[in-house]
Amino acid sequence: MALDRRGDDTYDIFAMDAKTRQLKPEPMISLKDYDFRGGMVYDTLARRLLGVHYETDAQGSVWLDPVMQATQVAVDALLPATVNRIDCQRCLSISTVLVSAASDRQPLNFYIYNRDTKALTPIAASRPWIKAQAMGVRDVHRFAARDGLSIPVLVTHPPGKVSGARPAVVLVHGGPWLRGTHWPWNPEAQFLASRGYVVIEPEFRGSAGYGFKHFRAGWKPMQDDIADAVQWAVKQGWVDAKRVCIAGASYGGYATLMGLIRHHELYQCGINWVGVSDINLMYSVNWSDTSEEARNFSMPVLIGDRVTDAQQLKDTSPLEQAAKLRRPLLMAYGAADRRVPVEHGTQFKDAVSRTNKDIEWVVYGEEGHGWRTLETQVDFWTRVEKFLDRHIGANAK
Repeated sequence: MALDRRGDDTYDIFAMDAKTRQLKPEPMISLKDYDFRGGMVYDTLARRLLGVHYETDAQGSVWLDPVMQATQVAVDALLPATVNRIDCQRCLSISTVLVSAASDRQPLNFYIYNRDTKALTPIAASRPWIKAQAMGVRDVHRFAARDGLSIPVLVTHPPGKVSGARPAVVLVHGGPWLRGTHWPWNPEAQFLASRGYVVIEPEFRGSAGYGFKHFRAGWKPMQDDIADAVQWAVKQGWVDAKRVCIAGASYGGYATLMGLIRHHELYQCGINWVGVSDINLMYSVNWSDTSEEARNFSMPVLIGDRVTDAQQLKDTSPLEQAAKLRRPLLMAYGAADRRVPVEHGTQFKDAVSRTNKDIEWVVYGEEGHGWRTLETQVDFWTRVEKFLDRHIGANAK
């Protein structure tokens, strides 16, 4: 078996002829609108391929073996509210398998299932204090961007009965050239939803996992897909257009700054943590962990060449346009960050503060490119909660 496009837009799984080592013409597994992402379940004792785990909007499994298919049916009957993944190595010669169970509202739980006794035994819970019924519902949708490209977007609604349009946070993933969202329970989205915000997570062009056309369209990315996601959510009746904040880390932080500059009419505020503030700094800061190979080869293609695309880099640099950012902004950086050194934050803070006095700034001395300690996470998300409440929440003026 092999992963290949074979002229198609998405990566599919193809069977291979053992004698000729040629791929069969038709895919064995093809996931509409998604590149294949997953793995094989191989019985090391029986030396047989039993099935395949994959991910589309959610995780799933295809079983080629009737015993494993019957096991999946039995487990799903015992755990009907979750997506249940079965893992094993000598699957056919032992009676017990590991079950990983999760949903959009339920964090990951682990069980042992015994085929002989039909018993399902819980062994561990990743977050036992979380009550699924108190969590928001997450769903994957698609909308047409202004040029017609179909854009996936994951929307988390606050728990409880919907009562008209609500305030919203556009949560922009990092990367940007990776898959940023997954359907199962997400701590950031659920934190925001539990405070009453609709959470919009667009898989803007350039995001990986949705075919080459979607990925290729995001080279030298702009902000339009993110803005279009907001306007689409407003049209659905879910979101109050006058109470939207944009937020994100790393590339998402960059997108927050550019969103407040280019689409200031859409957003009342922004939250940027560990975000790029100037593309040229990505080339020039020599203590970042960006490799010379990336600077010389991939970055000029994906982001822009410093010579031939100099004007484009200037036009898409938040630092160059800091005076245009007039909305309230919360910025947080890690002093030990080598991916996006804190200089990105300090230079932008100094520039934007000349014309905007509504800036909240924090540096976490021991943190890198993201928050690792409980103390930092509590401090940061407490700041986020208060910041949103002031600007688009219940206490917004």
